Amino acid sequence: MFGPAAVVFGAVVLIAVAVVFAFSGGSLLVTERLGRLWRLPAAYQTGFKEKGKALGAWLLSGVAKILPTSSGQSSGATLLLPRAGYRRPEAAVTLRAAKVILIVVLLSLVYFTGLYRSNPIFILGLAALLGFMGPEMVLTYLVRRRQQALRLALPDALDLLVICVEAGLGLDQSLLFIGQELRLAHPELCEEFDLVNAEVHVGKTRMEALRSLATRTGVEDIKALVATLIQTDRFGTSVAQSLRIHSDDLRTKRRQRAEEMAAKTVVKMVFPLVLFIFPAMFVVILGPAVISLVHSFAQMQK
Repeated sequence: MFGPAAVVFGAVVLIAVAVVFAFSGGSLLVTERLGRLWRLPAAYQTGFKEKGKALGAWLLSGVAKILPTSSGQSSGATLLLPRAGYRRPEAAVTLRAAKVILIVVLLSLVYFTGLYRSNPIFILGLAALLGFMGPEMVLTYLVRRRQQALRLALPDALDLLVICVEAGLGLDQSLLFIGQELRLAHPELCEEFDLVNAEVHVGKTRMEALRSLATRTGVEDIKALVATLIQTDRFGTSVAQSLRIHSDDLRTKRRQRAEEMAAKTVVKMVFPLVLFIFPAMFVVILGPAVISLVHSFAQMQK
């Protein structure tokens, strides 16, 4: 009654429908039974994830051992990584492994594309140098971007800190409240304040936690705030009054910094104007005159 082609077509359609039901999120009983054939139990999935993470960490550590590091380089990476927001112990190993992988990739790209043939020593050395310095350059950019975010978030957090202290809250409770209220607007600064509270809770003194905050961020405004809080706590002066004076000073510095950036724009616009805008204006203004002169000289020669 049905030919072989019809039977094959029906089998393919049934298999396709079964696969769609298996991978879909429906609530049918058939979907659940077919999904069991494709999905592993949660325990196996967790085990595979943990084994994958362990394998990835082992591979990264093995690759990182290829690149020898000095004490100065390790201390510099140890200082830059927390400032960029990477505090896990695997971050330094990942950075070294990224250097090795990028060096191999750039050398392979230069070699297989034939770019090294004009000057092998210079081009191969330049590729190796870019591969070695590339991850640190990216890390430096991330540090600057995070520091800029902290610098912009500090005035709002300081105003809220003044309000909390004047309302009767202690400094620790005020930092905890700021970390909860400004988490959506300024997550970087709230993360730093949460880390300060965590260090105080595990046994560090407030001065040590604030000093580690200044060292960890590397922002001059935060260092000034930490110095103000430490001096206030040491000499027993009013915290609210000191914070209000520091907040006014920080607002003044922020306005002066904005005025400085606005004054620099005039100098920065000179190069785009000379290289891109003025040539186009000269072509538009003097182009018809040059064409007319060329036609006039051509007619005079005839």
